[in-house]
Amino acid sequence: MVELKFDERGLIPVVVQEYGSNEVLMVAYMNKEALQKTLETGHAHYWSRSRQRLWHKGETSGNYQIVKEILYDCDEDTLLLKVQQVGNACHTGHHSCFFRKLGDGGEVSPSSTVLHEVQQVIRERIKKLPQGSYVAKLVKGGEDRIWKKVAEESVETILAFKEHERKHLVYEAADLLFHLLVMLTYEGIDLSEVWQELGGRRWKKKEEYPSSLT
Repeated sequence: MVELKFDERGLIPVVVQEYGSNEVLMVAYMNKEALQKTLETGHAHYWSRSRQRLWHKGETSGNYQIVKEILYDCDEDTLLLKVQQVGNACHTGHHSCFFRKLGDGGEVSPSSTVLHEVQQVIRERIKKLPQGSYVAKLVKGGEDRIWKKVAEESVETILAFKEHERKHLVYEAADLLFHLLVMLTYEGIDLSEVWQELGGRRWKKKEEYPSSLT
């Protein structure tokens, strides 16, 4: 095994990246014990500098990180974890800890982060079925109501495309994505699984893709 370079505190910085989307989720630290636990369990473990103890990511929130790959840099003093993120990585409820832009004080919402946040809201609506919730109404209508709504929004998106109405197409595409998220969440599928599937396709040979995509 490579001799990684831990600092004087016995720590090594870890950049955590979502497998598939390549979005940077967070930065943390590991000591040798945390790295060993990560290798043994396949779940990310870190060393908490504030609490001075080993930290299993998701131990209280349920937002676990399933490790797909561990890479190290050319100086052997930094790790890159590629993970399947269950839920959100940030304790604020954002999918990534990097949701603010330096200089203007505003929040940045990359597309994948927005989708994860919307899915989290949908997940809560499905779980609690609050009165007056559109998602709750869809779910109470059962599978038929959900797939028919996805089909309807697909047709409306296609029609907007044929009309070449940019604003209308954006609106209908947003509706389609929302209802597709409802369908995925209803089936218990997290977006990270979709990112993983898409990420894996980049490495396939050209002839493995449908002819329409080549």
